[in-house]
Amino acid sequence: MRDQALWTWHVAAGAVILVFLGLHMGIMHLDVALGIFNPAGGHPIDWANVVARAKSVFFAATYILLLGAALFHGFYGLRNILFELGPSSASKKALNWLLVVAGLGLFVLGTWAAWASFHLAQTI
Repeated sequence: MRDQALWTWHVAAGAVILVFLGLHMGIMHLDVALGIFNPAGGHPIDWANVVARAKSVFFAATYILLLGAALFHGFYGLRNILFELGPSSASKKALNWLLVVAGLGLFVLGTWAAWASFHLAQTI
């Protein structure tokens, strides 16, 4: 039952990645067609557009959600690949802990970076 729940979360994380990465691609690479996300006009990486997006709670939240989904999706996929190699029960337990700690550490670091850039943009 636990594996089925984790697999469901894995698939849901893939759907979240599809939506938010699609949004990112639309904003950053389809600017000519979808210029609505670049309030200052011009190129998406112009400083004024970067600051405008950084000031948005929506973008900060979506960056954090995308980060969490990507980390879970990637680490769970890696876990499944490594488990197919047939490691011992102790190795599986150690691998689980290693991936959880690495994933949480990267999530905390990435969340801090998104939150710090959001607050820094408020001062500009």
